[in-house]
Amino acid sequence: MKKYIAECLGTFVLTFLGCGTAMFLGCNTPAGVVGTAIAFGLAVVAMAYTIGGISGCHINPAITLGVALSGRMSWKEACGYWVGQIVGGILAGAVLALVVGVVTAEDLTGALGSNGVANAGGVWGAFLVEVIATFLFVLVVLGTTDSKVGAGNFAGLAIGLSLILIHLVCINLTGTSVNPARSIGPALFAGGQALTDVWVFICAPLVGGGLSALVWKALAPAK
Repeated sequence: MKKYIAECLGTFVLTFLGCGTAMFLGCNTPAGVVGTAIAFGLAVVAMAYTIGGISGCHINPAITLGVALSGRMSWKEACGYWVGQIVGGILAGAVLALVVGVVTAEDLTGALGSNGVANAGGVWGAFLVEVIATFLFVLVVLGTTDSKVGAGNFAGLAIGLSLILIHLVCINLTGTSVNPARSIGPALFAGGQALTDVWVFICAPLVGGGLSALVWKALAPAK
């Protein structure tokens, strides 16, 4: 149970800090894009060294899928992780909505930092972007955390830096999800088009995570 609570807390922190930064910096300027990318990456680094020893710090259903497909955890445990992650994302979305409503802060994204498909050419363009981005991200996670050839204590840093890079490329296309839990929470409270399109940011990252598991299985050295 501690693992699931840790995943819930970690996903809350990632979503609250990452989407919160996007909300209040905006993503229409280079400074806003860079600031948001750094916020998501640093949140992952911080959580990796906080809860990594408890749950492995997946804080992302796509990563959990990749880990489960790689045989590093049971499917029963993966389901517990998914529940914790989604709850954490929803709680973060609720708090962000509360901050905007109670403090009357200006949400510069207009939708609690949720994701969108318009700038990627529509639903299928956004789907492709998210599959590729998540594939690359989860591949880094699987590689750096591999028990035989991984990066050891530096894995959290490598993962956080890779997430910054992915955000720099994808923010102006989809808002960068690569994480269904991070997308579900804000979309639920933003409603409208964000909620209509949220299926893209659930399905595409899971496809990307699954593909990365297959590729890493082929690349990883024999045990």
